[in-house]
Amino acid sequence: MALREKTIVKLRTQGDGLSHSRMDVTIRDLTFSIDEPEVRGGTNMGPAPTEAALAALAGCTNVIGNKCAGKLGVDIGHLSIEITCEFDRRGVTLEEEIDVPFVALRQVVTSDGTATEEDLSRVASNVAKFCPLSKLFEQSGTALETIWQKA
Repeated sequence: MALREKTIVKLRTQGDGLSHSRMDVTIRDLTFSIDEPEVRGGTNMGPAPTEAALAALAGCTNVIGNKCAGKLGVDIGHLSIEITCEFDRRGVTLEEEIDVPFVALRQVVTSDGTATEEDLSRVASNVAKFCPLSKLFEQSGTALETIWQKA
């Protein structure tokens, strides 16, 4: 009998602030650090919160991309994802409130599988529909450009 997963679930995380910039975060049985680089007074023990958001987008694109490719029967192989971001720092420097701090994101997804350009276009279209992190950025007002290409 197949296990039916719940439609709505509660996600939980717990964090312990070890300094003004470092927080050790626990999710499930994993612990990692969110921190600022030394140049901004941190200890560089992990990505900054804004960097972690970009990493989450890359991870989500990979997971949802593979799920969509599998459902479509497309061989995308392994993905390499590069994200560049135009970030408005006025909010994090407390200069002024910023409604859209992640102004623009450009995500280049490179596939080393046998998928054709047409296949990748179909996968990309589905990922745009289902990736919760890309939706989070887009619905917050971020201009998100995602390019899928063959290696």
